[in-house]
Amino acid sequence: MISFSKDTCNELIALYRTKKISLEGNILKVIKGGDPEFLKYVEDAKQRDNDTRRKRLEITKQVQQQNRELVESQVDRDKLMAELQVALSDAEKLKDAAVEDLETHQKRTQFELVGLIVKVALGIIGTVAFLTSILYFYVISKGLDAKIIESTWSNLFGILLTNSFSIIGTIMGVKYASGEKG
Repeated sequence: MISFSKDTCNELIALYRTKKISLEGNILKVIKGGDPEFLKYVEDAKQRDNDTRRKRLEITKQVQQQNRELVESQVDRDKLMAELQVALSDAEKLKDAAVEDLETHQKRTQFELVGLIVKVALGIIGTVAFLTSILYFYVISKGLDAKIIESTWSNLFGILLTNSFSIIGTIMGVKYASGEKG
């Protein structure tokens, strides 16, 4: 146990009264004796020390609670970020798949259109060739002068043949340029 001299006790009491500074901590537990005024000072100091410790403990508990809440919110935020990353990745995959489907659909539509153009062009070429041939055979069978029709028939087949190859070449060029095989 610790005991203080009368002068030291008076100085500690005066320090508290003038500057509000008193003894704190475990030293208060080992102080013994003294006059009643100093014992009251020690009891008041113990009470102030307990109050201060209680306030510090409350503040510490508040800080710890806030830290727990912050950690929990950080975990939740990280979880949400991970979910957002997965959702973003899925959305990008879906977008890529949609773009690829669109490109495939556009190419299929383009080739269907080219196929239709070829069929119509070949149908027209075949029809003109057929009608011209029928007209030429009709003129020959009737014994009419076929000089004009012969040259027209010959020129027409040459033009039709040239146009047929031109159409086929154009279609092959389109298929080659788009990377399609076959």
